[in-house]
Amino acid sequence: MFLQRSAVAVARRAALAPAFRRSLATTAIRRDASESTPATKVKAFHEIKNIDDLRGPGAAPGTVPTDLEQSTGLERLEILGKMEGVDIFDMRPLDASRLGTVDNPVLVRSAGEEQYAGCTGVPADSHNVIWLGMSRERPVERCPECGSVYKMEYVGPADDHHDHGHGHDHHGYEEPKSFANYVKPQYW
Repeated sequence: MFLQRSAVAVARRAALAPAFRRSLATTAIRRDASESTPATKVKAFHEIKNIDDLRGPGAAPGTVPTDLEQSTGLERLEILGKMEGVDIFDMRPLDASRLGTVDNPVLVRSAGEEQYAGCTGVPADSHNVIWLGMSRERPVERCPECGSVYKMEYVGPADDHHDHGHGHDHHGYEEPKSFANYVKPQYW
């Protein structure tokens, strides 16, 4: 009796299985090359003149857009630069082969008002990462663990209409003082 019931159950499953499998099958759509829409011309990196040039054309209807088609702004500028071999954001690691000194610091390029650099010691990875904050007002920092000196090199726009000589910005914020404010300049 038990064998009869199990045989009937197996027969039912076998009868339903092919129909169930076919209902979930997908169909591939084939297109000819003549049906596809022509892609709009993508501007090259050297052709970018203003912010309007940093908008992607988007994807053709019914397709999934690529990063190049859908990116805008700084992401698009970075992609176009990489396509021509230009590293827009200079993502190379800092020079960790030497100890930065006061006379010969490790240079950290920055296009902004401040920049953070992570020091892992000399030789590299000799201590945990210590994050050092540099700004245009205070561009030199020394790692408290290994003593390596880092200096921020500002590469941003020269005409930014900010007052940088007084330690505060146009909102009246003054940077908090630390022991570095009391070190004589000849010891920097």
